[in-house]
Amino acid sequence: MTDWLTPEEWNAVALSLRVSLWATVVSLPFGIFIAYALARWRFPGRQLLNGLVHLPLILPPVVTGYLLLRTFGRNGHFGLFWAEITGQPFTFFAFRWTGAALAAGIMAFPLMVRAIRLSVEAVDPRLEQAAATL
Repeated sequence: MTDWLTPEEWNAVALSLRVSLWATVVSLPFGIFIAYALARWRFPGRQLLNGLVHLPLILPPVVTGYLLLRTFGRNGHFGLFWAEITGQPFTFFAFRWTGAALAAGIMAFPLMVRAIRLSVEAVDPRLEQAAATL
């Protein structure tokens, strides 16, 4: 039964599972928070946040990848901050599975937020209030 995939193919499957697992684990708390905020709260800049969340769906993947490299690269804002804290440039992670997990998390984030937001909006707020009293 295990003859249908070579060891290299099993490595590719394992890498894909690791990347998708970490992308989900890291982005899920942020996705839940932002989706809940967009569904329930009214605040200035709400539409701007909604637009920023959906930006990876609108931009071509090459542009999103370029922006990620510019942000997390050696001269990017986060890249410089990371290098000051850890002493190691973030680009060390960019071309490994961690960079793939970051990119996968960013690209899947709008879809996650949209699904969670629709689910939160489907729940009657009065049911949430009643549940909070119990």
